[in-house]
This record gives sequence, structure tokens and C-alpha cells, in this order.
Amino acid sequence: MCRPPDRAGRAGPHMIALNEGWLSRVLRQRAARRWARLQAAMRRNARPLDPELRDQARDLHQLLGQLLQLSDGMVAGARGSLARMQLPAGTDWRWRPRVMQAANDVTALAAPENGRWLSPEVALFHDCPNRALILRQCRNRHATDLADYALALEVMGFGGRYLSFSLGLPAEALEGLGSQSILRLDASLQAERSIVVYARLNLQQGPNTEQMLRQMGDPIGAKTCTRVIEFDLGYANLAARPVEKAWIDVIFDAPFMNAVTLRDVVVSRHTRAQI
Repeated sequence: MCRPPDRAGRAGPHMIALNEGWLSRVLRQRAARRWARLQAAMRRNARPLDPELRDQARDLHQLLGQLLQLSDGMVAGARGSLARMQLPAGTDWRWRPRVMQAANDVTALAAPENGRWLSPEVALFHDCPNRALILRQCRNRHATDLADYALALEVMGFGGRYLSFSLGLPAEALEGLGSQSILRLDASLQAERSIVVYARLNLQQGPNTEQMLRQMGDPIGAKTCTRVIEFDLGYANLAARPVEKAWIDVIFDAPFMNAVTLRDVVVSRHTRAQI
């Protein structure tokens, strides 16, 4: 069992510890007192923060938020929900987006522009002129949920032709990826009204992008359902060079006046049988 770090900065064998010397501790304490004084001064004087200091605070907040999200995601992964999933034999990589494991720095996108990112892994794409959309991270509350967080997409008066959000796959997914590989998508979804959902795998090699489109089974309804899609790269027109970038688009057909929740998504990779 990992034990928490003590006051000297020591940690358990499976934790990354910050080995602070005396000078480092003094500087950290001075920085904390500085921000505390600024906060107290703002409350006393009811005056906004200097723009340069505001930029420093925003950058520090973003960096610390990303650090905590990464740490929380690793703790959630250590609980073993990914390891307990029934995946095909020979699975050598599995991944759940961090935005579904830990609280995100930005929890919602309201009336977003096309191509706006909710997190480093998730972006929303659409051509709705009035941007009547909300994409937000929300807590999973069901006892059967394996992921701590879900992605909820609310669509009001949609006047566009396409709506999707993209899941950017990490660099680890590209290592050894080729025609012998099968990428598998396990997704749990529900919708306020029946809707057809598609998944499209995109593989970028230089100036070329190979795409594979699959319908995610029957229309999604109010009851949470799990859909499994496999992309066999043996049928993809891949060049004899490494894949440089990969992402999956989750595409919604006729999403007018609807609400769709993606309760969980796991992407894994295994090797196709050699015949």
C-alpha cells in the first residue's frame, strides 16, 4: 500500500515525491504567502488584480489543474476498472480519457465555436450558426458506472449539418500501430430521444488521412446501453510508414432538440489473428 508523503517530502514506493531542500521549502512558503496577501488586499480594497499578476495566476492555476487531473486519473486507473474489463485476448493497450476519470479544469462549453476544446483530449465540431449547444463534464452516479465522469451534450435549436466531438488518442496508441492491429471502442451511451450515432476512426500519415466509419448499432435511447465497435486496420489503406496522429469522431445524426450522455468510453488495441 502506498503511504502518503510525510512532512519531509517522503512518499511511498509507488508515488512521485518532491524532494525539497530547505531553500525550496522557503521559496514555496513565500510564494504561498504572497498570493494570500494579494487575495486579502483584493477583499479589503475591492479592486481588480493587476493584469500581469492575473495572467500569472491563470497560468499557475491551469498548470496545477492539469497536474491534479493527471494524478486523479492515475489514481482512478489504479482502482482497476480497466483491468477488470473483458477485452480480447492479446490486448496490449487500453485507454480511458482523463476527462472521464478526474475533474477537468474547464467543466463546460456553452455556445462554443467550431473546434473548441473542452480538454486536451476532447474537442467539439459543428456548423450550427447559432451555436445552441452545451458540452459539459458531469459526475456519473449510477452504481454500474465504471468511469467517474461522463460527457453530456445538450442540443437545442440545431440548424447545422454536422455535430461531433473528437477523442484524440494518446501517443502510446500509435506505437506499433499498423495493418495487423484492431482498434476497439467500448462506449456506454444514453439519449433523451432516439438518435443514430456513428464512430469514425481517423489515421493521419503525412498529408493523408485514412478514415473508417462505423454505425454504433441501433439508435441510442433513454436506457444506457453499451456499444462495441472494432476497426480492423487490415482493411485500411495505410502506407508503409508510422501513423503520426489518430483520433475518433463520435458523430450524431439529426441531433435537433436532444441530450446525449457518453457515460464511459474505453479504447483498446489487439492484434488480428494471422490466418
